[in-house]
Amino acid sequence: MRCYADILRELREDADLTQSEVAAVLGTTQQVYARYERGVNELPLHHLQTLCRYYHVSADYILCLPRELQWPR
Repeated sequence: MRCYADILRELREDADLTQSEVAAVLGTTQQVYARYERGVNELPLHHLQTLCRYYHVSADYILCLPRELQWPR
């Protein structure tokens, strides 16, 4: 199973963006963002929210969660 670091890289590359460009969207540095893509640092929740809005994807997608998860009732 792919981890979220792989998804981050794929989303960025599919959008033809550099790490510096995505880092600017997040208000961080290219070095910090590169650590997210390598899986060295965990992605903070506020950055996850920003990336979901930026790429128009769900957090479930970035976090590699299965589609069959159900909301609590």
